[in-house]
Amino acid sequence: MKLTSILMTTALSVSATIAQSADLEVTHWWTSGGEAAAVTKFADAVNGQTTHNWVDGAIAGSGTTARPIIISRILGGDPMAATQLTHGRQAEELIEAGLMTDLTELAEQEGWRDIVNPPSLLDSCTYEGRIYCVPVNIHSTQWLWLSHEAFDKAGMSVPQDWYEFVAAAPKLAEAGIVPLAMGQQGWQQRIAFGALTVGLVDQDSWRKVSLERDAGVAAGPQYAKVFDAVVDARELARNSNVQDWNLATNMVITGKAGGQIMGDWAQGEFTLAEQVAGQDYTCLPGMGLNQIIDTSGDAFYFPAIDDAEVRQAQMDMASVLISKEVQVAFNLTKGSLPVRGDVDLSAANDCMKKGLAILADGNVLPSMDQAFSTDTQAQIQDLMAEFWASDMAAADAQARYAEIIADAD
Repeated sequence: MKLTSILMTTALSVSATIAQSADLEVTHWWTSGGEAAAVTKFADAVNGQTTHNWVDGAIAGSGTTARPIIISRILGGDPMAATQLTHGRQAEELIEAGLMTDLTELAEQEGWRDIVNPPSLLDSCTYEGRIYCVPVNIHSTQWLWLSHEAFDKAGMSVPQDWYEFVAAAPKLAEAGIVPLAMGQQGWQQRIAFGALTVGLVDQDSWRKVSLERDAGVAAGPQYAKVFDAVVDARELARNSNVQDWNLATNMVITGKAGGQIMGDWAQGEFTLAEQVAGQDYTCLPGMGLNQIIDTSGDAFYFPAIDDAEVRQAQMDMASVLISKEVQVAFNLTKGSLPVRGDVDLSAANDCMKKGLAILADGNVLPSMDQAFSTDTQAQIQDLMAEFWASDMAAADAQARYAEIIADAD
């Protein structure tokens, strides 16, 4: 559905109120303990390095909850000054309708094309040659997080890959430990599926399915391994009764669960709990099998507001978010990688170093946000939610997945 010029006009009509306040309302969904600590780095930088005020508009829940609210406000003529979205196609129609501020002039002035790494992050902010968002981090979702306390209690060494983890599960259960922590939300189950896909299938097959929409490969033996693995994961998480991802991470932090499949943002929770990578927990990118990560992440967009003062404030904020010092401070706290390749990361922990090494080797894939439309991702997520909530056979789920790929846009 295309947006209308009427909506754009409505959005512009509220500019005076925002400009008079001289405040910048910023919406985001960073509400876990680790995320809240990280976003404070941004707020402090904006408040300290500009004359503007960060007015926090955190929306509780995941991006699945927050995105419709954010988009609805923009469409409804109540735009915030800045908002988090993820890299990809989520803002495409808003940009087409002229509802997002063009950052091209600032990006060219500060040389974003030369400093953003990988360049695909800035490409995801670009529409018809113009730049509409500032990327602020690189997030990858292909991580298995393991509790040293849990494996010590079960009398085992920490596994080195997914298959060793599955083999260790019976002893974990005998020790009263939930093998796999998993929040009962579709987006978490979709991430687990995506992580197992990247970890277990070869890159050629992954690209044929995710980028070329090859339904035959999706229905073939490479992907059959993935659906068998999801059946294993579903069984290992039978006694994981939490909802939110950070509560599942807490099960790993406290030794109540052996592991969790989650994005690198889980690291922020370990950091907040003062746990040390390699000492208290282990992180395995690519499920310990394929040293590959995707390059998704978060970006800030600035809704179009017809007021020169507010527009200048938006530019000042964008400049601060991508500056060297702020990139380091935010990403070390958040558990993500900086988007700049020219910053000092001597303080990086073991997990961030693993991610940076993979990035330096060029072992990266597009994220699902970049590969599939929002509608296709929703179909995959619905399938995973149904699969995890039932006893659906692996073969049946794979057949339905192949149908989604055949129709993907």
